[in-house]
Amino acid sequence: MEDMHSAAKPCSDVQPGSDVPAADSDFILIRRLWNMQKYISVSPNDDVAAKTKRPQHKKYRYVRKEGHCNVVFRHVPEEWMLFVTDIFTTLIEIRWRVMFLIFTLSYILSWLFFGIIYWVIALAHGDIRDILNEPCVYNVRSFTAAFLFSLETQTTIGYGYRGMADNCMIAIILVVIQDVVSCFIDTFIIGIVVAKMASARKRAQTVGFSNRAVINLHNGYLCLSWRVGDFRRNHLVEGTACAQIVRATVHTTGKVDVTYEDLVIQQSAIVLVTPTTIFHKIESGSPLYKMSLVDLRKADFELVVSFTYTDDSTGMLHQSRTSYTPPEILWGHLFQEMIRVSRRFYRVDYILFNHTAKVLVPEVSAEEYELKKHMRPSPRHSPRHSPRISPRPSPRTQRKNPQDKPLKPPTVTVELVSDRLPEPTASPSQAETKHHDTLTLPNDLTSNEV
Repeated sequence: MEDMHSAAKPCSDVQPGSDVPAADSDFILIRRLWNMQKYISVSPNDDVAAKTKRPQHKKYRYVRKEGHCNVVFRHVPEEWMLFVTDIFTTLIEIRWRVMFLIFTLSYILSWLFFGIIYWVIALAHGDIRDILNEPCVYNVRSFTAAFLFSLETQTTIGYGYRGMADNCMIAIILVVIQDVVSCFIDTFIIGIVVAKMASARKRAQTVGFSNRAVINLHNGYLCLSWRVGDFRRNHLVEGTACAQIVRATVHTTGKVDVTYEDLVIQQSAIVLVTPTTIFHKIESGSPLYKMSLVDLRKADFELVVSFTYTDDSTGMLHQSRTSYTPPEILWGHLFQEMIRVSRRFYRVDYILFNHTAKVLVPEVSAEEYELKKHMRPSPRHSPRHSPRISPRPSPRTQRKNPQDKPLKPPTVTVELVSDRLPEPTASPSQAETKHHDTLTLPNDLTSNEV
C-alpha cells in the first residue's frame, strides 16, 4: 500500500535528488508528460490569442448545371394576385399533378354547380313533391338525378332517359349557359396541355453544354472555351451564344452585391448543325486577363453561359443555360475531336462530347504571357539574318568553306614593267576579248610581296 501511495503522489512532491525506484520513475515521467499536455501555465504578461474557426457557409450556385436559377422570391407584393391575373402562365409553370388536380376539380365543380341549380329549379317548380306535375326536366326527382342530368348535358352523353321540357324557360336558359361554359373549359384545358407539352424547358434539355470549360492556346492567345451541341437531328435557327461572370460579394452587414461582367465571344452567331466549341479570347479588357492558374484556383466567381435559338420545327424561341465554377474550368486541356468524315456524311460521336486531353499551356496569366511574347526577339530583327549588319566575308573564310559559292570579284592582272624593255602592245582583237587593268605599284613594295 505504501508503494502505491508513493506512486500516486503528484510530480511536484518528487525532488530531483531523491531516491526513487526505476519503475516508479517511469510512472512519474509518464504522469508528468500527461499533466503537461493537460495543463499549460500561462503568465499574465503573455499574449494569448484564442483561435476560433468561423463557420463557412456552403457556396451555392447562382445558376444550376441544368439551367435553373437558384433564386427564391419572398414577400412579393400582391403575389397571389399576380398569379391569378396571369393564370395561363401560372398553369404552364405548375407541375403536371397539380394541373391534373385543377382540371379534374374544374369539371367536377361545374357539374356540381349546375346540378344544384337544376335541383333548386325542380324544387321551385314542384317536380319533387308532386309526381303528377308536368316537370321542367324529365325524370329529375332528386339531387342525384339533377347532378346526373348536369353531367350528361355538359359532356353531351345523352342517354335518352332525362331531357328538357319546353314549358320551363329558366331550365332552357341554364342548359344553354352550361354548354357555353363547357366549351370554354374544354378549350382552356386543351390549350394549356398543348402549351405545357411544347414548353421551352423541354426543348432546352435537348441542347446541352459540356461538363467542363477549358483554357488553352488558340492562334497564339490564351482562350477560354466550352462546347455546346444539339442532341436532336433537326436544325436550329439564329443561335446566339452569351457568357457572363457573376460575382456575389457578401458584406459583414449581410448585404449581398451581385455583379455581372460580359465576356466577348469570338463567334456569337452560331448555326448549330454539329457540336461547336465557343471561344473567348483572354485579352486586354477581359475579366480573366490578369488571372493565372493559381489565381483561378483561389477565385470565387461563376461563369454563366447561355445559348438562345429558334427551333426550326416549331418556330419557338428557346434558351439553354448552364454555369461553371473555378474548379470546373480546366487549365491546359483541349476538347477532343468528335466529328469524322465518311463517304456519305459527317459522323458525330457524342461519347467524346465531354472528353478533354491535356496540352502544354503556360500557367501564367494572359497579361504576363503577352509581355513575355513581346519581349522575345523576333527573327526578322536578329543580326544573324540582317544582310546590312553582317560583315563582308574575307578570302580566308571563303577558303575554309568551300561549299559556299560567293560572287566572283573582277579579275585584276598586275604586270611588272621594266624601264629597259619597251611596253608590249596589245592588238585590238585581244583588247576586246580580255580587259586587263594595269596597276602601278609603290616603290616600297617588292615583287615578292606582290
